[in-house]
Amino acid sequence: MSNPLALHVLVADDEKNIRATLSVCLEGIGCTVTGVATGAAAVDAVRREAFDLAFLDLRLGESSGLDVLPELLRESPGLPVVIITAYGAIETAVEAIKLGAADFLPKPFTPAQIRHLVEQFGERRVLARRVEELEQALREALPEVDIASESPKMRAVLETINRAAAATTPVLLRGESGTGKGVLARLLHARSSRQAAPFVVVNCPTLSEDLLASELFGHAKGAFTGAVRDQPGRVEAAQGGTLFLDEIGEIPVNLQAKLLRFLQDRQFERVGENETRQADVRIVAATNRDLDQDVQAGRFREDLLYRLNVIEIVVPPLREREEDLMRLAHRFLNFFARDAKRQVPQLSRDAVEAIKAYPWPGNVRELRNAIERAVILWPAQVIDAAALPERIAAHATGAPRLGGDFTLEEIEREHILQVLARTPTFDEATRVLGIDSSTLFRKRKKFDQG
Repeated sequence: MSNPLALHVLVADDEKNIRATLSVCLEGIGCTVTGVATGAAAVDAVRREAFDLAFLDLRLGESSGLDVLPELLRESPGLPVVIITAYGAIETAVEAIKLGAADFLPKPFTPAQIRHLVEQFGERRVLARRVEELEQALREALPEVDIASESPKMRAVLETINRAAAATTPVLLRGESGTGKGVLARLLHARSSRQAAPFVVVNCPTLSEDLLASELFGHAKGAFTGAVRDQPGRVEAAQGGTLFLDEIGEIPVNLQAKLLRFLQDRQFERVGENETRQADVRIVAATNRDLDQDVQAGRFREDLLYRLNVIEIVVPPLREREEDLMRLAHRFLNFFARDAKRQVPQLSRDAVEAIKAYPWPGNVRELRNAIERAVILWPAQVIDAAALPERIAAHATGAPRLGGDFTLEEIEREHILQVLARTPTFDEATRVLGIDSSTLFRKRKKFDQG
């Protein structure tokens, strides 16, 4: 965006001089202005055009700005409306704020005040667009991100993410493996004021205690064998941003004390060094363990748990998100078809039946992997249950089987598609089926069209 002050602004005031003065101020800093004298004209303007900002006088001739304000917001939800008021009407302006106004501007006003307001709302617009771009990038890179969830439980999680993003307190994401806790951590970062700073991940179970301490806090030269130079850790790399500690329950007890200290006062030392350092980092942690049981068993510090779960978010398993199951399946179909540069396939009735009947113990990650496998291996445009892993396909009751009430054509189609799915080459499939390549090509083309 070239000029963050280049907003499209509506000015609604029945005094011609006020409209002219505001227009001159706004146009002087790059805005385009539409001026109206009545509340009805203001509502009509918002109905016809999209505005970035509106200035609304409390007294519009015989009508009241308090009556016009709800109509403006009904026509354009989210439109920032600044109430213009005389000094004697400040209490009324406060009432307007309660009704949804973004701010108020007392008369008489100065060009500097106008510029300050426009800068504020211009920055908010830039930030909103930046967040939208980041979320779009997340959706493209991580198809598990489904902002439009239909599941009440997941919508509650997303709403909590949205509210928590504005804070700097630690967040603890709890849930089974594969539910998308890492994806939600990225979404939380993308919606926060730290979204332009780094998002740094530490996978806690993959390292020994000493290496994990070095990974987190860094080390000094000579701290251990192989430490040939000073090395900052992930805490310093995340300066100003978010540090995501995945599977926090796996951190050894001795290291938990150092992490607790960092959470309390943002101070730490590199391994093998006495210099105390500080870092401004927001901690987001995730676990699939029952940390309360770990506290009782002495495997996890109770005081650390209290510091981590200031905001606790429990991510529901996929089996409790029935409303989202097929939405996610189709998102994965589109994503992996685009990635494979092929036309988006459809799911057969049996495939849908299998997907709906399977309990998905591996949650969203398992669904993603199953759909990716099907898109890569299944040659037809209609993906049958047989394209899914056997444990999932077994939940389809309608797949053709020997001795069942199916035609020979249905049995042939199922057998050919399964052989094509499991054989590494087209020639190998013709050998297994005992037919020539032109016959197999013709039959596969027929199946694709069906």
